Parts: sequence; C-alpha cells; structure tokens
Amino acid sequence: MTMPDAAGGADPAPPVGLSIVIPVYRGEATIGTLVEALSALRPAGGLEIVLVNDGSPDNSGAVCRALRDRAPVPVTYIEHARNFGEHNAVMTGLRHARGAYVITMDDDLQNPPEEVVRLYDHARLGGWDVVYTRYAEKMHETWRNLGSRFANWVADRLLEKPKGLYLSSFRCMNALVVREVTKYRGPYPYVDGLIMQVTQRIDSIEVKHYARAEGRSNYTLRRLVRLWLNLATNFSVLPLRLAVFAGAAMGVLGLIGAAIVILEGLSGETPSGWASTMTMMLLIAGVQFLILGVLGEYVGRAFLSANGKPQGVVREVLPPRPAAPDAPPAAPHRAAPQPARDPVGAP
Repeated sequence: MTMPDAAGGADPAPPVGLSIVIPVYRGEATIGTLVEALSALRPAGGLEIVLVNDGSPDNSGAVCRALRDRAPVPVTYIEHARNFGEHNAVMTGLRHARGAYVITMDDDLQNPPEEVVRLYDHARLGGWDVVYTRYAEKMHETWRNLGSRFANWVADRLLEKPKGLYLSSFRCMNALVVREVTKYRGPYPYVDGLIMQVTQRIDSIEVKHYARAEGRSNYTLRRLVRLWLNLATNFSVLPLRLAVFAGAAMGVLGLIGAAIVILEGLSGETPSGWASTMTMMLLIAGVQFLILGVLGEYVGRAFLSANGKPQGVVREVLPPRPAAPDAPPAAPHRAAPQPARDPVGAP
C-alpha cells in the first residue's frame, strides 16, 4: 500500500499489513495471554505488536520484555519514564507502528482478540480511514458505563463526529490518519478528537465485549474527569462560549432584579431585604468563579504547552528481535482495491 506524500510522490509500501498498539498499565496478568492470542492471527500482509509500558508500577515491564524475546511475531517494546496516561501512551505507540493499518486496543482482554482480523478487513476492504467498534453490551461497572455515555454525549456536541458514532479505544486507522494524528505534540492528546480533525471517512462495527479477566479498571473518576477536560478544552471553544452566555444570562437576571426593586420602591413598599440580596450575590459570584475557572483551564493548558510539558518521555525502545535465518518469509502485503465510499454523516 502506498501513500502520497506532501510533495505529491509516494511513500514506500509499509513493511507490515497490520500493527497493533497496546498501552500497558498494571497488565502483567493479562498481557501475555493477549499477545499469545494475537500471535495466532494471520491478517493479510502480516502482523506486528507494539507494547507501550506507561509507567506501570507492577511487573509489566519484565513481562513485556520476555514477550518481545519469545513471541512468534515482531514485538516492539517501549517504556515511558513515568505514567502519562492512556492517550499519551497510544500516541507514542502510533509513532513506532509501521503497518498500513493500525489497531489500538486495551491490555485487559475486554477487547476480544478474535475480532481483530474482522476489524482490520472491514477497514482495508471497505476503503475506510477509521473503523470504530461498538458493543451490544459493555461489561464495565455501572459508573464506567455512565461515564462513557457522558463522554460520548459531550463529544457529540464538541467534535465534528458522525452523529451516534460510539468512540471506542478499540479502533482501526490507516497509515494516512496515523501520520496526521501523530503530528500533534501537545501534552494533552485526545486521540478521537485528533481523528475527527483528519477525516470523516469513518465507519463502525459491532463486536463482543468481555468482563475484565483480572483486577479492576485503571480508570478512576479523576482520570475520567481529566479525559473530559482534554476533550472539552483541546478541541473546542464551546466552553468559553457557554461562559459568555452564562455571564449574559446573569446580566439579564440582574436587570430584572433591579427593575423589581425600583418598582417596589416606587409603589411605596419596602424592597426585599437581606436574604434575597445575599442569594443574588452568591449566585452571581458562583457564575463568575465558574467562568474564571473555564478561562483558567484554557490559560493553564496554553501555559504548560508553551513551557514544553512533554506528551511522553520514552526511557527505552526495544525493536523487534531479528527473525531467525530459517524462519519462513512473511506473506507479502497486497493492497486490496478500495472502492469509493461516502463518509458517514455526509449529505
């Protein structure tokens, strides 16, 4: 598969058909099973796996190094100097992926490995730039499901995404999208927001979703809130516009209150006293602090970005081990014809 470069030429064909990027955090009990299952797959053009250890405090690093040494498919191991977050780890993995298509998935076995080839083929044969997965039933805790629904509801209003598209971390992208997404160097990446800025040739398929095999989710409420803030403040100015509307609404409310007080005074009645005054003061002060908080979030992120806050610091990269001399050659990758498709959401 060849990709046009900026000068109008063509990049060389990718050395592998499919790369699978997996951010690893507290995954020592599950990552081995996942890599073993993925190694048994035979996607068109061959397969490589990119493991990104995002500062995991358990023994995930040693497990990943051992997998890199013994797995029957090429495995690249990358280690972050500390924990930067899932989307930051995915961005690091995408920069080291070599495939014509790249699938991102979690390390907890909730994304079924047997769905990988179907997801890859749907993108490759259908000519889609990105294919997301959706679930008939998500096997997360109730609060996680509610958080995901809220994040998608926010994304519907802040991102230019096809209506009703579910944003899942189990997704497939072609090399064009990966190349454009990884140009972003800011410290607060939101992969789905970056994707929506690149393309709308997007589709989705329904896959299974399994209960977590080991441990508990690494996403806490605090991490989810940080993810929502990345979505809200990095890819939209809508929060600032809402702050303007809130200020205008408070101004109108203040004018109405002043008119009521004047009418009461002209009618000879004593204007409402201390309780109503304090209520209005607290209400207006609360809105003012909310607006200042929104502005502060934007200014703070701009400040940290200008000061060079890193998106991720790579401590170590172990490329795939050399193939054995007697190993059979990988099947050549043949790009399938890609019929023209109207992007989802196009008129």
